[in-house]
Amino acid sequence: MSNMREQLLAKTAGIRATSSINGDEVKRSTRTQTAPGLAGALAVAQLRVQELESTGAASQLAVSSVVPNPWQPRRVFNEAKLSELAESIREVGLMQPIVVRRFEDIYQIVAGERRWRAHKLVEKDEIKAVVVDCSDADMAVLALVENVSRDDLSDYEIATSLRRTEKEFPDRKRMAEALGMSRSGLYQFLSFENLPDFIRKDLDVQPRLLGGTAAQAIVTAIKKHGESGMKAVLELWPLVAKGDMDQGKVAAAIKVLATRQATTANSASERSIDKFFSGKEHAGSITKDVSGITVKIKSGVLTDAQEMQIRELISQMFHAEPKAT
Repeated sequence: MSNMREQLLAKTAGIRATSSINGDEVKRSTRTQTAPGLAGALAVAQLRVQELESTGAASQLAVSSVVPNPWQPRRVFNEAKLSELAESIREVGLMQPIVVRRFEDIYQIVAGERRWRAHKLVEKDEIKAVVVDCSDADMAVLALVENVSRDDLSDYEIATSLRRTEKEFPDRKRMAEALGMSRSGLYQFLSFENLPDFIRKDLDVQPRLLGGTAAQAIVTAIKKHGESGMKAVLELWPLVAKGDMDQGKVAAAIKVLATRQATTANSASERSIDKFFSGKEHAGSITKDVSGITVKIKSGVLTDAQEMQIRELISQMFHAEPKAT
C-alpha cells in the first residue's frame, strides 16, 4: 500500500462497530480516552507483530546498537514496572525476543522497547532479537495503534502520536473512524496543539501535568478571554506545574482573573486627571474616576480669602435650603 493512511485503514477495516462489542469484552479506562474499537485495532497490530516475527531472523544484537522506534510517542516509562522486568531478566533471562528492523548501521525497535530498556538497567551487553523487514508505514502504524490504546499512556503522549499521523488521513472524521474513536474524543486530544508554547514545553518533560479534558477547557477559556485570558494563564500555569493547583480548576481561574483584569483596565481608562497651575507653579489637580471627583490643592497656594471663597462655593452647591413644597 502507498501510505500509512491506507495501511491503517486496512488494518482496522474488519474491526467490529463499537455498538456490537459487549461491555465485558473490553477493559475500559476511567479517563476519557478511546472507544472500544481501539482494542480491536491493538489486536490487529499484535497480529502484525507476530506475522513479522514469523518471517524474521533470530539474532543476538549488541544493546548499544538498538534504538527506539522513531515514531514512539511515549515520553515516560513506569520505573517501578521497568525495574521489576529488569530483575526478572537478570534472574531468568529474556523469555521473548524484541522485534527490530535494520536501518543503516543500527536497529530500530518494532516491538519490545520495555525489554530493551530493562536490559540497559541490568547492564546487559546483548539482547535476543528478531530482525524483520518492516516499512516506515508499519513502524508508524504499530507505534500509534499500540500506544494510543495503553491505559498508562498520558493524554498528551496520545495527542503527540495522533498529530504525527493526522497528515496521513483526508480529514479528522476518517481518522477517528479508523482508530475507533469518537470525533469529540479525537478533538479533545488534538486540543493540546492549541495550548501556549510554554505549557507544551513543560508537557514535553512532564506529560501527565495536564489531561485532555483540562487542556480543552484551558484552550476554550483563553480563546474566549483573548489577551486577558493569556495573561491569566501565564500567572496560573506555574502553580499547576508545581502541583499547587488542580488542573481541573485552571479554566475557571482563568475566567476569574481575566474578568478582573478587564474590569481594572476599564476603570483605568475611565479615570482622568486635570492639573491646574498658579502662574508656572503646579497648584493642584482634579481627578475623576468611577468612585467620584477628587480636588487636591497644594498647601500654601491659596490665600485665606481664596480658601474662604472655595468653601462658600461648596457650601452653596451642597447645603442649599430645600425648596418649600
